[in-house]
Amino acid sequence: MELINQTTVSEFLLLGLTDDPALQPLIFILFLSMYLVTILGNLLIILAVSSDPHLHTPMYFFLSNLSFTDICISTTTIPKMLVNIQTHSHSISYTSCISQVCFVLVFGGLESCLLAVMAYDRYVAICHPLRYTTIMNSRLCVLLVLLCLLVTTVNALLHSLMVLQLSFCTALEIPHFFCELVQLIKMACSDTHINTLLIYSVTSLFAGIPLSGIIFSYTQIVSSVLRMPSMDGRYKAFSTCGSHLLVVSLFYGTAFGVYMSSAVSDSSIKNVVASMMYIVVPQMLNPFIYSLRNKEMKGALRHLITGMPSL
Repeated sequence: MELINQTTVSEFLLLGLTDDPALQPLIFILFLSMYLVTILGNLLIILAVSSDPHLHTPMYFFLSNLSFTDICISTTTIPKMLVNIQTHSHSISYTSCISQVCFVLVFGGLESCLLAVMAYDRYVAICHPLRYTTIMNSRLCVLLVLLCLLVTTVNALLHSLMVLQLSFCTALEIPHFFCELVQLIKMACSDTHINTLLIYSVTSLFAGIPLSGIIFSYTQIVSSVLRMPSMDGRYKAFSTCGSHLLVVSLFYGTAFGVYMSSAVSDSSIKNVVASMMYIVVPQMLNPFIYSLRNKEMKGALRHLITGMPSL
């Protein structure tokens, strides 16, 4: 097949979920609705946390950063898909595609790191309650978020720079609704062994460390809670972790589904659906999980929307 140097590639084609014209309006409405719910839900979380002094704590500081990350990762992928459906076009420029790959890696990795930081926050709150305010001070909270952002940005830039070294064949069709790193590498006609090795090694390390931190934190939390003599104390301790555990399960469960789908199946439709579950659904559901299971958050949202004082 004819090779195209990366400097001469002008655009790629995003094939989306389906090429059936009859289904395009339905997909447009579905994704537009999901995007608006994601933006509105996460924006309400951020406004509620910033407007209620009772929520100016490390836990809600990390939650507001998680909500901002959810907004960013959804905005990176969905609007371009909606524009392409509306204009009956599949094209995305080479620069926009590489930028999309980079931002998806940044915000996807940042979400993983923030979930680990939130698990550490719950570990300190439950296992070391008397030292909580001393350990989780505002300086440490800001430094943890900045460290997460730095690490994920370096990781994303590394992958993106490696993609820039690839040459592509004449077939520039991406069987996806956004520029996904693995799909780009599959289209390359130059040697991709280093890229593949980088994906498996860095991704395993990048996902393994936060997940190991989460598992360690909750192992210590469960051990500490089970030693509590009071059933009310146990329930209160577990209730503060319930929302976070649901979000962690949703995020890593869908991420594992994407990995398994790409590893055991060559079906582009299955891979697209699995990626949608990872890149769209958790970001939409996170605000509902935190607001419906958290009395303080429900009170802050009630005060923000209706003006009624939070209980």
